[in-house]
Amino acid sequence: MIGLGGAEFRLPLLIAVFGFVALQAVIVNKAMSLIVVLTALPARLLAVPFSEVASHWDVVVNLLAGSLVGAWAGATWATRMRSATLYKVLAALLVLIAAALTATHLGPVGTLELPSAVQMVAGLVAGVLIGIVAALMGVAGGELLIPTIVLLYGLDIKLAGSLSLAVSLPTMLVAFARYSQDASFQVLRDNRGFVLTMTVGSVVGTVLGGLLLGIVPGSVIVPLLVTLLLVSALKVWRHQ
Repeated sequence: MIGLGGAEFRLPLLIAVFGFVALQAVIVNKAMSLIVVLTALPARLLAVPFSEVASHWDVVVNLLAGSLVGAWAGATWATRMRSATLYKVLAALLVLIAAALTATHLGPVGTLELPSAVQMVAGLVAGVLIGIVAALMGVAGGELLIPTIVLLYGLDIKLAGSLSLAVSLPTMLVAFARYSQDASFQVLRDNRGFVLTMTVGSVVGTVLGGLLLGIVPGSVIVPLLVTLLLVSALKVWRHQ
């Protein structure tokens, strides 16, 4: 309904409701996010022609140059953190996502008119940071990528959504590859049925959200979701 895949809302559920420890929850969330992004690609190609997306390849490359590095680094840090520390980091990132959601959906996103060289450096740095956040949380990163693309490159939000998928998919694959080297990756094999069932539910929810688009105004749903994220952040912070 608001253009997000839902991974940032799914993560606290995996921890608080389904009992996964921090790193396991991140890996499960990443696997589900990857499948949801893959299912979203056909719809995005129908909404925005591939030729239009391809014409902005420089934006994708600029962000990817940073996000791929950030994804590997973020996944590496996650595998080395103590669970208690990772819970705190995840809680802080949920607050960050809540702030980003508020800023991008309850007001217009401006555009920075930067010189080309500065824009390139800013895109690289933003890519690194987004890659780290996406890897640590097991999300696609669209909630941060879309406003970044609008802000830095001055593109409309519909095109930014498609470009964000072009950045998200390789970034997620890099983080996934890094997580596959950790023993905690076994959680996917041990919970295949659960992962498949919840992924199907996420995809169905994405479709239903699209059908409800325009029926429930953003001014109503966004504050509710922000509140949910903040409450979830508090629960994750207190989790042992």
